[in-house]
Amino acid sequence: MLSNNIYQETKIPTQLERAWQNFRNNSLAMFGLWCLVLLTLITLLAPWLTPYDSFSQVGELLMPPSWDTAGKVEYFFGTDDLGRDMLSRLLLGSRLTFGYAVLVALASAAIGILIGVLAGMTRGLKSSFLNHVLDTVLSIPSLLLAIIVVAYMGPGETNILLAIWLALIPRFIRAVYTAVHNEVEKDYIMAARLDGANDFYLLYNSILPNILTVLTNEFTRAISIAILDIAALGFLGLGAQAPMPEWGAMLGDSIELIYLAPWTVTLPGLAITFSVLVVNLVGEGLRQAINAGID
Repeated sequence: MLSNNIYQETKIPTQLERAWQNFRNNSLAMFGLWCLVLLTLITLLAPWLTPYDSFSQVGELLMPPSWDTAGKVEYFFGTDDLGRDMLSRLLLGSRLTFGYAVLVALASAAIGILIGVLAGMTRGLKSSFLNHVLDTVLSIPSLLLAIIVVAYMGPGETNILLAIWLALIPRFIRAVYTAVHNEVEKDYIMAARLDGANDFYLLYNSILPNILTVLTNEFTRAISIAILDIAALGFLGLGAQAPMPEWGAMLGDSIELIYLAPWTVTLPGLAITFSVLVVNLVGEGLRQAINAGID
């Protein structure tokens, strides 16, 4: 349609639109995103996708997967040593490993980001004391902290989630505190303060958009750490107890069958590896896209 305006108008994309366009151009990141969406749908719809009850015995002990000559199509991933369908247990186990990892990461991010932002906006003795305390806590691996908490509170699914949540919070606080503290010291923040901008305005319009890469990195890293910690504690027998189909617990229960029935060990291990890989692909793609959008 013709216009009387002689000036050419161009729409300048926002930072979010530029980041999304850069993310879409990264084929590896898009592959990870679609896999993550599929994994999320499986986690949400797991009770309705399982062909059999994950706790019931179907009567076929150590049935190989369907692609094996001795396997059956009815049991696509085979059965375990108690005759339970592996596909059903893997689908339901996505809730106990991947789903709980995402929830724990969200809960840790909510607390850690809030404390980190408040600490980063302050100065003096309180900020310095918090910095040294966090350095001390972060020198201890998160899995070791989780094991200490579980050893005190006892094994169980709820206890390991609480332990991992407590272990992840200092990571968020330290990363957000450092990013906010470095951003506050920059010249444009000083200039905005001289113009009368308050802390809330600076935080919402200037600081948070510029530390979005840090938040994305820490959140995706927290999900990966939570998945590995939940699986590791389940493997050690400190997490989900039998007969719960948590991937790490399934791996630990079947480790002695690695030569007799390798699919009972390989399939849970591949599920853990796939979920961590997908989360890291999306996280790295977001980091590159946001950085390119800022530039």
